[in-house]
Amino acid sequence: MRSRLYVKYVPRCFMYNDDKDAAVIPAITENDMLLSRIIGHRGNASLAPENTLASIRMAHEVGTQWVEIDVVLLGDGNLVIHHDQSLQRCTNGKGRLLRSCLEDIRKLDAGSWFSSSFSGESIPTLEEALALIQTLELGLNLEIKMHRHTVKSLVNPVLATLRQHWKDKDQLILSSFNHEVLRQCNKKAPEYRLGHLFETLPRNWLSQAKGINAATIHLNGKRLKPTQVQHVKSKGYELYCYTVNDKKTAEKLWSWGVDGIFTDRPQDFVE
Repeated sequence: MRSRLYVKYVPRCFMYNDDKDAAVIPAITENDMLLSRIIGHRGNASLAPENTLASIRMAHEVGTQWVEIDVVLLGDGNLVIHHDQSLQRCTNGKGRLLRSCLEDIRKLDAGSWFSSSFSGESIPTLEEALALIQTLELGLNLEIKMHRHTVKSLVNPVLATLRQHWKDKDQLILSSFNHEVLRQCNKKAPEYRLGHLFETLPRNWLSQAKGINAATIHLNGKRLKPTQVQHVKSKGYELYCYTVNDKKTAEKLWSWGVDGIFTDRPQDFVE
């Protein structure tokens, strides 16, 4: 068997001036980015029910090059694309996903809550989503969502599924708010790029990023300051912000040097 050579990700290096009046470090060009300037949040959540195959298709239809979706664990060990711990908000079902099995999930309607035109839309499995995204030639930010189970019970099957069903590692990044999830991903699958999600930038963000060999940092655009953007960029990391749905906010973040945004409305930004 041919051995693999794994190369440690080394962030780009920039000069940084602690002076608050220092020049902004600009966003890099689209061609050089690891992701994209515009990333469809949960597919295209403004035109189709979030985290469904219909939402992924709608993101593609408006010209989006990358999508972000959430993977969660069911009680029977299967992996599906869904955000919440429970079923109520985005389906006609009730209860927690960890008390559900794939057979029951298949019977649910995940589209009618959004619009009757999506009646019968189902919660997709991870395999189904990976197949469609690759058929559409999109890049994927797969967010790994922890919901009251062990890290290994989710990380191990996610990595196994990706190794079996995802082809182009350059078109994939794994992200999570959970540091241990990312640490396990880095340990068990160093070939995959990682993005560290934070609600706000903590004081120890750099040690956390280095600890999991992160490639990108993902932050809440509403809680971000220009000095924080400069600091992250000065350490060589690409910076992406969620969830940005208006052009004024997007332009402000880009002017600060943010590289890309996650948005429910990619159609408003894709040219």
